[in-house]
Amino acid sequence: MTSKLSLAVKLAYASPAFTLAVVGIPVYVYIPKFYTDVVGVHIGMLGFLLLAVRIFDAVTDPFLGYISDRTRTPFGRRRPYIALGSLALAVSLYLLFNPPEASPTFETWWFGICIFSLFFFWTVVVVPYESLGPELTFDYNERTGLFGMRDGAMLAGTLVAASSPMIVSQVLGLPQGAEGERIKFFWIAAVYGPMLIFCSWWCVLSIQERAREEHPSRQALLQGLRAVARNKPFLLLLGSYTIAAFGSNLPATLILYYVEYVLGSKLADFFLVLYFVTGIVFLPAWVMLSRRIGKKWAWIASMAINTGSFVGVFFLGPGDATIYGILVFFSGIGLGATIALPSAMQADVIDYDELLTGERREGQYIGLWSLAKKLSAALGVGLSLSLLSYAGYTPNVEQSETVRMTLRVLYALIPGMDNPLILGIATLVAFFANEPGASYRVKIFDRSGQMRAQSQPLDDWWSLAWTPTGGDVLFDRQAYDNLVAGALAHIDAHGQVTVADIRDRFDTSRKYALALLEHLDRVRITRRMGDAHVRGAAAAVGGGGQA
Repeated sequence: MTSKLSLAVKLAYASPAFTLAVVGIPVYVYIPKFYTDVVGVHIGMLGFLLLAVRIFDAVTDPFLGYISDRTRTPFGRRRPYIALGSLALAVSLYLLFNPPEASPTFETWWFGICIFSLFFFWTVVVVPYESLGPELTFDYNERTGLFGMRDGAMLAGTLVAASSPMIVSQVLGLPQGAEGERIKFFWIAAVYGPMLIFCSWWCVLSIQERAREEHPSRQALLQGLRAVARNKPFLLLLGSYTIAAFGSNLPATLILYYVEYVLGSKLADFFLVLYFVTGIVFLPAWVMLSRRIGKKWAWIASMAINTGSFVGVFFLGPGDATIYGILVFFSGIGLGATIALPSAMQADVIDYDELLTGERREGQYIGLWSLAKKLSAALGVGLSLSLLSYAGYTPNVEQSETVRMTLRVLYALIPGMDNPLILGIATLVAFFANEPGASYRVKIFDRSGQMRAQSQPLDDWWSLAWTPTGGDVLFDRQAYDNLVAGALAHIDAHGQVTVADIRDRFDTSRKYALALLEHLDRVRITRRMGDAHVRGAAAAVGGGGQA
């Protein structure tokens, strides 16, 4: 697959992210309060079902990733799941947003069945969709742009989703109360379901998957997962992202409760729009900043901004809506980075796995990523709603001081302490890493030793890797063996080999040719004589030359 992508391909790939956000935000933000305050499901039971479905959703992700990795159809590995799954997902969305008026027991069963169906088909679509992204290009900066456009579309969809309840209510002149809420969510589902299908099929029909994988994974599921677990850069990134996801899910679940019952405001929809508009506006700035200082440091900067914002929110109360809006603005500044940059770093460490193992398994990586993210979300949702129930939450009445303090702690204080924990991990890793502060340049070669991808920085925070050539150059193991064998063959044929000979023989740059020969001199496979190199003591004449 080419490194450079056309604008049409980028737009087609980004389009499902828009509608998935349009679908996802109502599920994550509006559905809990809709089912507790309008439909009448008990908040404790709702919390239990949301916890259970998130765990179910998390467990299914690695299996879907594994299955999509091994799927072979004339239409590719990923696209059939996106196309068919989007149809079932749209139906599940409609049923969830349009519960019948019945007894609380029936409503609880309806919610449970619909939410489990929706999350299952969400996985069927999202895991193959996210696995498709890293396969489209191997260029480091091109990926940042691709994921930036995808996540920009997601933010735009989030903005549409956040503003839709307010817009629908105003356009249709809906009354306050349960009747108006039911009509509002009927129209949201009726519009967004077909939109989801359209954008998913646009992506499927516009993007051509790789005809043949270069290094497909042939490992069994458990073997593949064990191999993934040995990728230290991925584990470090995954751990930090999991902590961040836990912190972000608490305010996402509780914002409607916090704004109404702590601030005493009816402007929750406005604050959501402000938050996401700010995120969209500042997203390009974070992408540009990441190219100058690295994705890791840009992400850390966004964490610092969010920490200050959430700590400030903890001290607010009735009448502080204006101050809250200012803090929401600053939190929105960091939003683009916290969404876009971890995904871009994830794609880089997937390449790193291929570098070391020769296998491509995007689906398993995406599956584990989703597993950790959703388990943290399950814990956040289950914990927050269960604690609200324990504190004595009662729908549609003025809440006790215990409930309001519980909302402050869960919505603001815990997320505010979350980011410093990640920053602490970053500091420890940077201090104890093999080469703290190193900036690797990764070069992936195909099996013939030819250049496949542009050199790309692997952010030093995640770099605990060995480098066979020293310095800042890494080679795929089999490609490295081929390069060594080729260098020795050239010596056998011509009596010596130079940097220029290696450069021309393997169609690479002087930088990589020089790194290879310097390494071979150090391990005594070759020996330098002036500007040329001959066989060294570690390579017998006519031998294969393995390091």
